[in-house]
Amino acid sequence: MSDITSVSTQDGGRDKIFIFDTTLRDGEQSPGASMNMQEKFRLAQQLVMLNVDIIEAGFPIASKGDFECVKYIADNIKGVQIAGLARCNKKDIDTAWNALKKGDNSRIHTFLATSDIHLKHKLKMTREQVFDLAVESVKYAAAYTSNIEFSAEDATRSDLDFVCRVFEAVIEAGATTLNFPDTTGYALPEEFGKQIRYLVQNIPNIDKAVLSIHCHNDLGLAVANSLAAVNAGARQVECTVNGIGVVTKHIHPTSHMVSTITGMSVQPNKAIVGANAFAHESGIHQDGVLKERTTYEIMNPCDIGLTKGNIILGKHSGRHALKDRIELMGYNLVDEEVNRVFTRFKDLADVRKEIYDEDLEAILMDEIIRIPEMYELVSIGVMSGSMKLPTAAVRLKIEGKEREGAAIGVGPIDAAYRAIAQLTETKSRLLNFSVSSITGGTDAQGDVLVRVEDRGTVVMGYGLDPDIITAAAKAYLNGLNRLVYLEKESLKSTAS
Repeated sequence: MSDITSVSTQDGGRDKIFIFDTTLRDGEQSPGASMNMQEKFRLAQQLVMLNVDIIEAGFPIASKGDFECVKYIADNIKGVQIAGLARCNKKDIDTAWNALKKGDNSRIHTFLATSDIHLKHKLKMTREQVFDLAVESVKYAAAYTSNIEFSAEDATRSDLDFVCRVFEAVIEAGATTLNFPDTTGYALPEEFGKQIRYLVQNIPNIDKAVLSIHCHNDLGLAVANSLAAVNAGARQVECTVNGIGVVTKHIHPTSHMVSTITGMSVQPNKAIVGANAFAHESGIHQDGVLKERTTYEIMNPCDIGLTKGNIILGKHSGRHALKDRIELMGYNLVDEEVNRVFTRFKDLADVRKEIYDEDLEAILMDEIIRIPEMYELVSIGVMSGSMKLPTAAVRLKIEGKEREGAAIGVGPIDAAYRAIAQLTETKSRLLNFSVSSITGGTDAQGDVLVRVEDRGTVVMGYGLDPDIITAAAKAYLNGLNRLVYLEKESLKSTAS
């Protein structure tokens, strides 16, 4: 998906560019990027702060869990349109509306493929059958709401005259937004712009609906295609975090939140939100920025939420100073959450001279976005070195009862993971392990992300600690806890 930044427009009229965020639906489809209800809800709150126009909360028919997430978000997130995806059939549409009906002007987003490739090999339908089903489905949805979006799946590989015919008919049936997706990330910007212009020029009633685009990033061209489409007349951009925003000061906190929830690290050289976006190592650059920031920076880091306060946080700082910094960073916490973060902050301040915003962000993600813990680390000790056999001794609290064990591995982390696997009696596979330093210096916190797989379910685990072995153990246990959580949720859905 694209991660386009909205251009500034006037409210209303055909010059308004609508931002339709589908991080909670399409973004979640990336392998290992699934989110629980708490994570989705917190991210939805953050998207409201970004001032997006529409949040696509999920695909209600996909599972009971997805239905409950969409319903909870629609019931509790106000001031923004909430959309739910539905295939072109009555059961999907009914389920979507049951999840959405208490929201503020909720949107039913129904879709049907229009390319001959999909018609022949997936749908096994003729063009006329697809045409009739699209119109029938939009009419059915229109009985629930006037806020209806229709998407022509694989539109860029479809016959454009057929797409125009379908779009014209579904507008008459009640669709108010028409979405033209580049489902396979296949289009090139010049070509995509021409396709959008063709639609604008050849759909007689196009003025009655908003023309939308949804670009995948398979060839790295999603943003370029989205911009080309806007120039050609599209007025809604469907996109995902990382990197969008209208209220720009929330871009960086939202980027970090999505990265933490999904386990997909932002590359250092990524525009705007990457770690190096506002970093200067060159002496010439440093000299210029110190004299006048705009010599080498085209935007102020503060504008995207990289706020650097004048107060230096350390072990003598109080709760008020910490809360003030957290609010400057774009987070609004209740007192109980502040207390949890303050305890972690004090623990870290005892071993660090100065606490940076990046440290606080890591603590916030670790403490605030949480899932129930079946497995909890009590203590860990390792013995390793060139003349020693790597050994780890681990003590865990498992469902409230402490157990301990030890194991040998090819290295200290491998030994720790073997000991944890024995104590938890799990057989999950470690697919990926990555470690990074949150800040510079030998006393920096270790930030560990792992991907863990068990019986086809892939999850992310996250761990943070000044001791890298401890951080690695926490990450592995976090992944195992996510697997347990998802299994319980699946059993609940089956039982229901």
